[in-house]
Amino acid sequence: MADQLATDIIAKIKAHAEPGGEEITTSTELTALGIHSLELTEIIFDLEEEYGIEIEMNTVDAWSNLKNVGDMVEAVRALIAKKA
Repeated sequence: MADQLATDIIAKIKAHAEPGGEEITTSTELTALGIHSLELTEIIFDLEEEYGIEIEMNTVDAWSNLKNVGDMVEAVRALIAKKA
């Protein structure tokens, strides 16, 4: 069961994913959703604005290695915790 942060991030990812109808969960592979560098950048901008976090470019490079939605949720969770 996804928590509120995971649910919100899934909604943002869904807005940028290729339509396919399959349910997106924390174990869904980003590449399976058609999420590539441009979409990932747009999602990152959305997350920065939504959560008041700053994702530095070296972090973005690291994020390009994220494999699934859960990896992204945990990365955002860590940045939010660091901010608090």
